[in-house]
Amino acid sequence: MTSDPVHDSRTPRPPGNLEREESQLWRWLLGFMILLAVALAALLWERLENIPYNLRAIPIGVLGLSVLFAVYAFGRRREVSELKGLLRGLQEHVGAAPSEEQLDQLSQVILRSQRSFKELIDAFDEPACAVSLDGTLRTVNKRIAEMTDMPYAELVGRKVYDFVEEPTREEVERGLGRFLEKKRWSGTVRLRLKNNSRFLYFDCVLNGIVKGDEVVGVSVLGRDVTEQREKELRFTELFETLQEGVYFSTPEGQLLDANPALVSMLGYGDKRDLLSKEPAALNFEPGQQPALGRAVDDRGGIRTREVRLRKRDGKIAVFLDSSRAVWDTSGNIIRYQGTLVDITEKRSMERELVQQEEFRARLLESFPDLILVVDLEERYTFVSSRARDLLGYQPQDMLGKKISDLEDHSPDLASLYHVVVSGQQAFDAAEYGARHRDGSWRTMRAAGSQLVDAEGKINGVIISVRDITIERKLEQQVVQSERLAAMGAMIGGVAHELNNPLTSILGVSELLQDTETNETSRKQLAMLQQQARRAAEIVQNLTYFARPPAPGKSRINLVEVVERTLNLHAYSLRKNNITVDFLKELGVPYALGDPHQLMQVFLNLIVNAEQAIREARDKGTLRIRLGKGDRSVWVSFHDDGPGIPKENLSSIFDPFYTTKRPGRGTGLGLSICKSVMKEHNGSVEAANAPEGGAVFTVTLPVSPVG
Repeated sequence: MTSDPVHDSRTPRPPGNLEREESQLWRWLLGFMILLAVALAALLWERLENIPYNLRAIPIGVLGLSVLFAVYAFGRRREVSELKGLLRGLQEHVGAAPSEEQLDQLSQVILRSQRSFKELIDAFDEPACAVSLDGTLRTVNKRIAEMTDMPYAELVGRKVYDFVEEPTREEVERGLGRFLEKKRWSGTVRLRLKNNSRFLYFDCVLNGIVKGDEVVGVSVLGRDVTEQREKELRFTELFETLQEGVYFSTPEGQLLDANPALVSMLGYGDKRDLLSKEPAALNFEPGQQPALGRAVDDRGGIRTREVRLRKRDGKIAVFLDSSRAVWDTSGNIIRYQGTLVDITEKRSMERELVQQEEFRARLLESFPDLILVVDLEERYTFVSSRARDLLGYQPQDMLGKKISDLEDHSPDLASLYHVVVSGQQAFDAAEYGARHRDGSWRTMRAAGSQLVDAEGKINGVIISVRDITIERKLEQQVVQSERLAAMGAMIGGVAHELNNPLTSILGVSELLQDTETNETSRKQLAMLQQQARRAAEIVQNLTYFARPPAPGKSRINLVEVVERTLNLHAYSLRKNNITVDFLKELGVPYALGDPHQLMQVFLNLIVNAEQAIREARDKGTLRIRLGKGDRSVWVSFHDDGPGIPKENLSSIFDPFYTTKRPGRGTGLGLSICKSVMKEHNGSVEAANAPEGGAVFTVTLPVSPVG
């Protein structure tokens, strides 16, 4: 039979003590409730004032434990009543030995009492026990049995020091006197069991078990905070060993704590000396707002910036400050935490490099050719001022960008760079066409050579570019003239060869339609005549599209230009089951532009829409709408394809940028469209429609009336 935490159930009690036993039972109830309240206050002290929503289950748990203990107390009171009845029966037979039945009833009551108390303390998830002053365990709950890996029966009656390595018996006895004086203690205990080398940490509440006026034992209730303590220890180790400066401060900039690295960075030998300084003492100029402070309306978000701080010796150092707020459970900012990285030397070196770069730039500015320096990442690190004359770019517009980032960049120039930077050739040259920002094309000759560092390793390419447009202009004009002449002759011959039979077909079909009386034959002749006219219109549009463009821009009817473009691509649209919904808006003013170039733009957009629809489904619809603004007229092409991914919207007009499979596109179509619209003082924009699909909108200036 096991022992009760205060009284041994096997010790006989005289009948006169039963009233005291009952009174003591209720005192136990009151004491337990007080103990429970004190334990909760000690364990949750910081959260009692502002308990978050997710901790509101604690009062419900307290109520449950109270009900459980009340049930236990009621059972004990009933057992005491039974004991009273038994003892009164014994008193009535004074001098007579108790019967076996009476002894058995008394034994059953005691066993039930012990069982009820055991079930009560086992209900706690945290360790709980009762210990006599000499260290003997009187009772333990299930959690302690699990920790020691020993059954309850083997634990009760043994000394705590049989399985606890730390705290030692000497340490406990040193604090026993103060405990007996106050009869209560709370705090954190570091515990190490003999069967486990790991240190465990518990927030404990100890209360004396009093018999009469004398403390005969201790009740212990603990909460396992090992994981939290280990995290705190790891944070402390990290805080102390980081090479970057770490600090905690008030919103006003007063330092609350700093790691050794920060103390050393600011030139202080003692952390207390640094923390005692006023916030303004760190300012590099007197009278300024504290460098580490924040405004009153600051929301505590992450802030990264450069700050200048005064060190102990008065020197000014530059730091990269990254900080954020720390909130309490009520959402109030209680402090700021951040890191400081000393970048003083880095900024000094950057200033020296800027001076060297300035000298090199001034030297290269005197060259008549455009000088480009490209690093290993294909980025321009130097661009001479001749870029304004040759390309129309300001040097700063090109600095830091890749060769492929610039509009209308030349693949030949990129190829020249790759040949030289890869080491295939130490020097190479190439001729290529480049578009000036004013829209004109220039012919360039580039020569590139390797740029090496002090160790002889390639760290970039230096390229000189010369404008040879005048030298190549006559040759290009001759070639273009011959090409246009050949194309015109070919298309003229084809058109003549096709128009003759089409004219005959149209004439004969009209004649037969007038003389034919059979309704079926008349319908067939009408269909024949309609298709012949359509073929003639296609030949006319082909001739119009291939005709050399007239110089300059003219007033054009956008409806007519869109219709001609659709007629050229009608077969492909029908073949791919794409329906064209073209709403011809009335009253749309004339636009100012080149119809041949605009047909190329519209054809590119129609082909793109067709390919987008075919990738998503077997059939679809292309909606074309026209409209007008104050001084502009626009045409929109809306397909019902998958749309354009958001991450690609900003890049689709870049040269050579394509999301199509290899062989399906070069990435130049939309880039050409954009260039053509810039020449027309218009624009082409892309967006995703709310109902799905992509929308491309072409905007042109309205032609003046004349």
